[in-house]
Amino acid sequence: MKKILSALLLLSFALFFSQEKKPMFWQDIQNFKKLDQENAPPKDAVLLIGSSSFTKWTDVSDYFPGKTIINRGFGGSRLTDLNYYAEDLLAPYQPKQIIIYCGDNDFADNHELKAEEVVSRYKTFYKKIRKKFPNIEVDYISIKYSPSREQLWPQMKETNQKIEAFMKKEKNAEFIDITKAMEDADGNVRKDIFLEDMLHLTPEGYQIWAKVITPYMK
Repeated sequence: MKKILSALLLLSFALFFSQEKKPMFWQDIQNFKKLDQENAPPKDAVLLIGSSSFTKWTDVSDYFPGKTIINRGFGGSRLTDLNYYAEDLLAPYQPKQIIIYCGDNDFADNHELKAEEVVSRYKTFYKKIRKKFPNIEVDYISIKYSPSREQLWPQMKETNQKIEAFMKKEKNAEFIDITKAMEDADGNVRKDIFLEDMLHLTPEGYQIWAKVITPYMK
């Protein structure tokens, strides 16, 4: 009897910890799967993959009339998370274009992180995309300079420069630089296009993004 009780206790603990130790963003990915089950994702869409700047752009389709967009941004994600969930983020879809916004959370997660590491993470994800979609358009939006993360701007600037150089060498690939568009006449980052957290964008901020992104849209 004691052996049976011990076995049941061990099983209970195993089940408890298996439920507790879900990978970060696991639930977000399950939500995407549920959406795809409820409505089959359209073919030849523009697939957005990235972090909260996409997640919070809930009305993104309104900014690009006539475009079919699938938004698969999940808040707080880093390039490491895009790599971890690459199969889940890519396999269900047949897009004509992928646009990525991710990278600033990598630095927020580790202030000592070097630009080379973030660039390496991006290249890894890019290669995973190319393995599945050799010829579609793949674009990367530059890491924005959020006022709340000003101490990280030097690493972000270096990362943007290195990813831009990488993308210029690739076929069917573009680096979409939103930096200048988010500055005022004096070259300072406009704080008025950020929410109170000085991290996420206001609708006007997204209007600026949309104006820059539109020429790159397939």
